[in-house]
Amino acid sequence: MAAADLWIDGAPATAEGLARQALVNYGAYTSFAVDNGAVRGLDRHMARLVRSAEALFGEAVPEGEIRRQLRLALGDRPRGFARISLFSPDISPRTPDVEGRPSVMVGVFPPVAPLSGQPLRLQVQAYAREAADLKHVATFGLIRARRLARRDGFDDALLADADGRVSEGTLWNIGFLQGDTVVWPDAPMLAGVSQALIRDHLSEVGVGQTTRVIRVEDLPRFDGAFITNSATPACAVGAIDGHAYGDAGDRVARVAAAWALAAPQPV
Repeated sequence: MAAADLWIDGAPATAEGLARQALVNYGAYTSFAVDNGAVRGLDRHMARLVRSAEALFGEAVPEGEIRRQLRLALGDRPRGFARISLFSPDISPRTPDVEGRPSVMVGVFPPVAPLSGQPLRLQVQAYAREAADLKHVATFGLIRARRLARRDGFDDALLADADGRVSEGTLWNIGFLQGDTVVWPDAPMLAGVSQALIRDHLSEVGVGQTTRVIRVEDLPRFDGAFITNSATPACAVGAIDGHAYGDAGDRVARVAAAWALAAPQPV
């Protein structure tokens, strides 16, 4: 990756700036696909950054400034995958109480292809993210969960808390299918932007939805499932642990169609 693909506070990233990101694991981020200079749900990504900055640093970066830095990092590229991170050069384990506007790092990467092919096989793992409502940079547990799942022959891990409540995946939200209804888990989790866009438009594709507590023992009662995140609007789940689901391709395609109804917003 070329150095110019990483920017901090509106300038190409330096080794000093990147050192803080590498050595202090405190911050927040959001990521999304850019296509033809526009992003679906961009307003929600910006609101997420404002909310995260207020919660973690005590002061938000104005949305207009974040957008300006994103445009600068994109340059003349109409497509790509962007990650916007917030961090403080002054916060460390020795100085945890510093408050103030965080720095902004923007990374621009090649476009990420959505998941396709065979439905995913998921392994349930007992794990709940710390501060689950925030998209923060403490990803050790998520990466480890994914590694363990793949070691055991699965594609990824589905997370459940100590009480058996299903919440989310390592990098995605999950929805379950009962006929023509999507059932979303009710548990502490990150409210995903792609999940929100799907929820906004499901009725327009003839799909109902509800939210309720789903426990591990409830999983065989559904007739399908799908995952969703910024890179993959909807991908079918074929099995969770030892339970296999039937073909839900048509309904998952309708879920993806709901996501596509969200209008792209210019950067």
